[in-house]
Amino acid sequence: ARLDLRAGWRGVARWRTALCCLLGLTVVATVAALQPGRGIAVIYPDVGEPYRTVFARIIEGIEEQSKSRVPSFAVGATPNLQEIASELRRQDIRVVIALGRNGLRVTSGLERDIGVVAGGVLAIPEADARNITVHSLAPAPALLFARLQAFMPAAKRIFVVHDPNQNAWLMRLAKEAAQARGLELVTYEASDLKTALRLYQDIFAGADPRTDALWLPQDSTTVDDGSVLPLVLQETWARNLVFFSSSVAHVRRGALFALYPDNVEIGRNLANSALGYIS
Repeated sequence: ARLDLRAGWRGVARWRTALCCLLGLTVVATVAALQPGRGIAVIYPDVGEPYRTVFARIIEGIEEQSKSRVPSFAVGATPNLQEIASELRRQDIRVVIALGRNGLRVTSGLERDIGVVAGGVLAIPEADARNITVHSLAPAPALLFARLQAFMPAAKRIFVVHDPNQNAWLMRLAKEAAQARGLELVTYEASDLKTALRLYQDIFAGADPRTDALWLPQDSTTVDDGSVLPLVLQETWARNLVFFSSSVAHVRRGALFALYPDNVEIGRNLANSALGYIS
């Protein structure tokens, strides 16, 4: 599935459907020296499990696609930027694949002639995404809506509450995807939790369970696991209203379905972008 975020964004990922369980990923990649001429390096956050394995799987996909080992730099909260920049120059790195926000933050101090491909993030401000290829972890709305129609052929409307500061770009794609599938996407904007809770109550009061569904995007403002999710679970079950999510953790709690990324495939796509930059 391809996510085209317009305005300089490109997000590519393959997604799997989670219905009742999340498969554990346990493969850990070991990275060694870069083969001459490749010119690709990876910068990723130095974090614990389960995220360490996620990044390891992405790196595994990068190495498979580039057909070489890549030098990788695990960075903490206070990385030595000069040391990293010096090592990149020494190894003649031409493009960096930055994973996660820590990895992306390091690239701001690199020389301008080093390209940057970002992955392992949901979104970054569009102003910061200029001249950077971004592979978003957000599921493509078109895939979510197609899966909804497979489970609920009578679906006509999809309700969603979002913070425009986080997901305005995603809602633009979602409206196009909904229209293409003959669905009506009803969006509500909320910049704080109190407003979001009120909007959810309005949705529940007017939703028709025969034709309507609720979508929970990945949004730290409007999808709070401490208050929003319990409310959604209570009301959707009481009203027999379908809800689906962009977060696989919600499936265990009662969402009809969610999509989660194929991390190795994400790595392959990141490598393709990096190789394209070099060529």
